Amino acid sequence: MQEYTSEALYTIGESETCLTVLRDNTRKRPQTVLFSRPRKFEWVDVRADEFLREVYDVAKGLIANGVNQGDRVALMSDTRYEWNLLDFAIMAAGAVSVPIYPSSSTYQCDWIVKDSGAMFGIAEKSGHFERLSTFVHDTDPGDGSAHLNRVLSITDGAIATLVEEGRDITDEEVDARIAATKTSDVASLVYTSGTTGRPKGCRLLHSNWLGEARALLTHPVGGIAVEGNRLLTFLPLAHVLSRAVSIAATLGGATQSHWADMSTLVPEFSRSQPHLILGVPRVFEKVHAGVLANATDGGGIGAKIFPVAQKTAVEYSKALDTPEGPSTGLKIRRAIFDKLVYGKVRAAMGGALQYCISGGSALNPELMHFFRGIGVRIYEGYGLTESTAAVAVNFEPDNIIGTMGKPVGGNTARIAEDGEILLKGTVIFDGYWNNEEATRESVDEEGFFHTGDLGTILDTGHLKITGRKKEILVTAGGKNVSPGPLEDIMRSAPLISQAMVVGDNQKFVATLITLDEDALPGWKKRNNVPADTPVKELAKNPVLRAEIQDAINEANDTVSHSEGIKKFRICDRDFTEEAGEMTPSLKVKRFAVAEHFADDIEWIYNTK
Repeated sequence: MQEYTSEALYTIGESETCLTVLRDNTRKRPQTVLFSRPRKFEWVDVRADEFLREVYDVAKGLIANGVNQGDRVALMSDTRYEWNLLDFAIMAAGAVSVPIYPSSSTYQCDWIVKDSGAMFGIAEKSGHFERLSTFVHDTDPGDGSAHLNRVLSITDGAIATLVEEGRDITDEEVDARIAATKTSDVASLVYTSGTTGRPKGCRLLHSNWLGEARALLTHPVGGIAVEGNRLLTFLPLAHVLSRAVSIAATLGGATQSHWADMSTLVPEFSRSQPHLILGVPRVFEKVHAGVLANATDGGGIGAKIFPVAQKTAVEYSKALDTPEGPSTGLKIRRAIFDKLVYGKVRAAMGGALQYCISGGSALNPELMHFFRGIGVRIYEGYGLTESTAAVAVNFEPDNIIGTMGKPVGGNTARIAEDGEILLKGTVIFDGYWNNEEATRESVDEEGFFHTGDLGTILDTGHLKITGRKKEILVTAGGKNVSPGPLEDIMRSAPLISQAMVVGDNQKFVATLITLDEDALPGWKKRNNVPADTPVKELAKNPVLRAEIQDAINEANDTVSHSEGIKKFRICDRDFTEEAGEMTPSLKVKRFAVAEHFADDIEWIYNTK
């Protein structure tokens, strides 16, 4: 049985929480700039002492509103400074936060509010406020339905309201709440994205969050979270990875700014000049697609240079992993392209970037080699909501592209006989809220959490993901196929937005393809295709189909012939979260897609 344990280079006291660490750090370094936030059309710094003061004042408002020790508080907001403020204020009040993705529907909110038993809600803006206000009643209906006593809106003065209403509460009362909170208490109920079935609430303890923060800060990857360095947080803070890294940065002393508009992310990189970018694979795939589009739009020399520059970057990166290293000729080619291409990409990412972290799902190794070859280091990590985000992460000097790195300190990874990844340690959750049956099914007698992911552990201790146990397709010929790795490779192609492999109980493996709306205009221009050509017509275009086939061929090169994709279907539209086909963390809901695109799947297997 494969197993690897990383020693914890930290300890956690029985009364320590992220809030107590923030308070202790502030006493030692009150002038540390923890945040940069927009105020009156400019960005202003927020020192540690200012932030802690505001945390206390908001916590007083929660207490004044009847929020008691252990009560659940729902928080539904896009990424912004107030999210972090409210997160720490809820901790200070001794309460339990219940993050809700800002894109969640009223139906999804209903389940989370009802299941968690949240009694107070904070929304960001009108749409969020309207959804949560649906559950506000003068009295508890008593029928088990969702019930909130009150909802406040951030954009309508929630923070000022809480501060004003808490004026009669003393600091000592907040201190008493903090002192009464134990490391073993539940800090947050974080609901799984729910690719299948209803989301389950993960009981994440204060020890989990602090263990995650300290595991990252004592790992080489956390060396960036120090005073003077900048982090741009743009992933939803309801996403456990985004929140975990945000908390680690706050406790480490780095300066954090927030941005929620993904369409203007590149200009924000230029403004904030982050030293660290945390993203999911789709973010880096979009950056690559944007680079390609900018380089090739209009044809000319750029269209000729970029393919060679990209190939050189990948070759250079792969050569770094060989005993000989890059040849002199390869170094010269890379130096030339660095001036022509690579330097411009790094500048577009802010110009101060030290490295990136990618999590949520696997990133195509070829894409990672491209970025490393141009001088942008991306380190992959692995984790789940149940592991409070990262339980393993790569970094130099033993970074191995294609793996998730070694377990972070205080945690163990084990591979079961059937190949499933099992996890145990400081960051592993306390179980599912109101669902002990699911807890018993996922946590064994030794305390190992069964992830549902398949993998292997290298002799070096690096964890490698090979597929998803519950997503294994079995063809009519009895061949087991893991769709995830194939989809990751296809999705990194500039023209492809999403790919979903199908073939369960079928004669061969196939895939549904959706086109990237951002990449299409440039492609149409380069190929003299009218801008208003609908997807249904584009799907017949032989040049476009050839490019899609190239991406599929690249994926097929990684598997045996019987596991390879034999046919594809270009769908009329992209998979969307609104239609219930994607989770908020950008994972495909297979059952929903199979249902909504049943006609396309039928076409694949019934059309010659």
